[in-house]
Amino acid sequence: MAALLNYEIPGGKKISSGKVREIFDVDDNHLLMVTTDRLSAFDVVMPDPIPDKGAVLNRISLWWFDKMNAVMKNHVVSSDIDEYPAPFKGDIRLKDRSMLVIKAKPLTIECIVRGYISGSGWKEYQEKGSISGIKLPAALKESDKLTEPIFTPSTKAEMGQHDENVSEEVAKDLVGSVVFNKVKDAALKIYRTAADEALKKGIIIADTKFEFGIRNGEIILIDEVLTPDSSRFWPLDKYVPGKAQPSFDKQFVRDYLETLDWGKKAPGPKLPEEIILKTREKYIEAYEKLTELTFSS
Repeated sequence: MAALLNYEIPGGKKISSGKVREIFDVDDNHLLMVTTDRLSAFDVVMPDPIPDKGAVLNRISLWWFDKMNAVMKNHVVSSDIDEYPAPFKGDIRLKDRSMLVIKAKPLTIECIVRGYISGSGWKEYQEKGSISGIKLPAALKESDKLTEPIFTPSTKAEMGQHDENVSEEVAKDLVGSVVFNKVKDAALKIYRTAADEALKKGIIIADTKFEFGIRNGEIILIDEVLTPDSSRFWPLDKYVPGKAQPSFDKQFVRDYLETLDWGKKAPGPKLPEEIILKTREKYIEAYEKLTELTFSS
């Protein structure tokens, strides 16, 4: 149950190190994405990793990318470490937690689809009765299912900052109307397809965030997709509208941190082993319920 907090390799050109993923420049056409076991809460990366979390996220993404390929092309080339170019080829540390991908120019908006009202959407609805300018019915309760999923774009924030929900008009100004309409349609279609699939497995996908990029004039699906880090996964058998829901992610960490006298700024506090293990179990449970496969490290 060894954890990967950082990934370095001689000769590897790291171009980005985010909250969870590290990205390496491979050649003119490819990148290598490595999903570490880092965990962030309240936009702060915790000092303790969650063992196997990166492998779970990577496997779930690959599972969805394969299923959604008929809806929209994606950036995945291979996840077989023996097919990677040097210096990454055969590196066992990358097994199950990496993918070789096509380079694409990321869009400057986050593409969020909400099927239920929760999180920042719930807060905005309470203040305005709408989300991203979309008027919603009165008297909705927290975690209520929406009549139809809605597309609510946001800006991309710098590390440590928060994304900001924006209207369709603002998003169109950022990426252009043609591109906006294409990613909106694709995001809604992918969400509906995935939400129906997950529901059969006892999982509600309350909302999710997609990343799209442009490669040779074509829009493709990039980054991660439909994981517990980019989506809210709720257990169907525990769903009760009118309050926040239990989830298959870092809820144990958030709940623990809320009990501390901590300013929610870096550096994050050390995590007890019990919290780390419970969080690991939740990620693995999400993977196994969704894919119907047994997780092995």
